Amino acid sequence: MNSAQNTQNTQNTQNAPETATAAVRGDETTDERFERGLALLRTVGGRERPAVLDSLADIAPDLGHMTVAFGYGDILSRPGLTLRQRQIITVGALAAMGNATPQLRFHIDGALNVGVSPAEVVELLIHTAVYAGFPAALNGVAAAREVFESRPDVTAAPVDTAPEPGDRYERGLAKLAEVDGHAGDQVVASMRDIAPDLTRYIIEFAFGDVYARPGLGLKERELASVAMCTALGTAAPQLRIHVHGLLNVGGTREEVVEVITQMAGYAGFPAALNAVAVAREVFEERAAN
Repeated sequence: MNSAQNTQNTQNTQNAPETATAAVRGDETTDERFERGLALLRTVGGRERPAVLDSLADIAPDLGHMTVAFGYGDILSRPGLTLRQRQIITVGALAAMGNATPQLRFHIDGALNVGVSPAEVVELLIHTAVYAGFPAALNGVAAAREVFESRPDVTAAPVDTAPEPGDRYERGLAKLAEVDGHAGDQVVASMRDIAPDLTRYIIEFAFGDVYARPGLGLKERELASVAMCTALGTAAPQLRIHVHGLLNVGGTREEVVEVITQMAGYAGFPAALNAVAVAREVFEERAAN
């Protein structure tokens, strides 16, 4: 994809919230939803004819149609997040789940198409190590390498954005307080008597090493963290903390719900429904206080 196409994609990304207001209407025809989804998928995928339609035409054409009409025409066209944010959370979730490499490659490519830089993609995959472990992060970086190498318009240099020198533990405590506030303090206090080393690793590595890196903003990190914890489906207590965290760093209730709603398309409705229940608890707690 050339620079002119990238410029046009970025403009489409910036305009997405204004052009997607019809996505929540219930009186649209399937054809209208499909056409809106197809236009958005062309922006993300950078191709006139999305591969998902041809790859399923011989065995499950209806699934291909649903992917476009529902996945893109209904969900990704919603105005609550920018396309850039949506690609960040999709890449994060797919990398964390670890079972969808072809889709991860597609969405890494899509992230580049809508304005996410190669360095930001790598930073997001490093962030994945905190929530899904090093194998998921390493496999994600391998997928990113393949995508970068396939694109002549991408120059991927090694990402070197380590935190400023200093005490990792103190830096981690400060970052934990910035993101999670009182909720983070509770987690630390609850584990000191049984797993003090694990507590120290969370502070030093997760927050002192990873969260303190300047390659992604805190809001982007928390959007990705909510997506990862939702998609994994096994981390309700941690999801609760990161819903708080997203709200603490400038996110809104609407953005929390948008992230969770999008995960229905990538991790399934049970994962999204369970995450909404957690978000409801957080919203009620914050309203009461």
